[in-house]
Amino acid sequence: MEIFEMFLNIGFWAATIRMATPLIFGTLGELICERAGVLNLGIEGIMTTGAMVAWMWVYQGGDLWSAVFVAAFFGMLFGYLHSIFSVYMGLSQHVTGIGITLLSTSLSYYSFRLLLPGVTTPPKIVPFDVYPIPLLSEIPVVGTAFFTQSPLTYLAFIMVGVVAYVLYRTPVGLAVRMVGENPMAVEVQGIDVYRVRTGAVMVGSAFMAVGGAFLTISVFDAFYFDMVNGRGWICVALVIFASWRPGKALLGAVLFAAFDAIQIRVQQSSVNLIPYQFFLMMPYVFSILALVIMSRKAAYPKALLVPFRRGQR
Repeated sequence: MEIFEMFLNIGFWAATIRMATPLIFGTLGELICERAGVLNLGIEGIMTTGAMVAWMWVYQGGDLWSAVFVAAFFGMLFGYLHSIFSVYMGLSQHVTGIGITLLSTSLSYYSFRLLLPGVTTPPKIVPFDVYPIPLLSEIPVVGTAFFTQSPLTYLAFIMVGVVAYVLYRTPVGLAVRMVGENPMAVEVQGIDVYRVRTGAVMVGSAFMAVGGAFLTISVFDAFYFDMVNGRGWICVALVIFASWRPGKALLGAVLFAAFDAIQIRVQQSSVNLIPYQFFLMMPYVFSILALVIMSRKAAYPKALLVPFRRGQR
């Protein structure tokens, strides 16, 4: 009965939308990369980098919106590094991605310690405040839950539409999808496959970094180690759940966030006889089940994980 009451609680849905925001950014970023034929397992580390540099930028006196762009810039740098090895050199995308995660995570932690050597408790900043959208926020129930959020949350939902439009309604999107399906055909048309894939990986990595930045400059007001906490890996699974479509990626992100919000509330309201680890694993178990059910007929990009060699068939 308590679980059903949660679904009628405005605070539950407001928390769900807030928790879904970094997943939306990360899933969109991974989706763009994979649509171009490149698996980016560097997402966990890139999100960590985005979280750290955005927070550090604000802590050093920068404003919040410029911190978003700084995070995106560093995400693009790691995306470019990923593309050098996986796109131009044709090395294993799995190994390269994991290497990017290890490198970017370690650099973030090292930079934090280097810039703040004597800090034991992470300093705090003033994060984005909640911005109620005029008129829409006054709608009963829905307005409070969906239209009284951080500006970055609104941006995440807007970007779902933007990414969908670009992928399916523009020549650039067509080129991105084709290099993930049949890069040889794209090469015949005189389009540089390497550049298209590199651009897609860089843009996708920028989205990932912004997802990490959301954690430090919108949800929390400090940076601490392991704050991304596996969200990057969840985003990789959500891309499969979404069948590489932005609209379904939004649905998957909200669904996982709802599972996560449920486990937090159930954990707080349950007796101590049940170990808290049981509740922590709940959203992941539900997500795996949803992934298995929804992805059985998923049509993945045909050239995903396949290195491109110019002139070879």
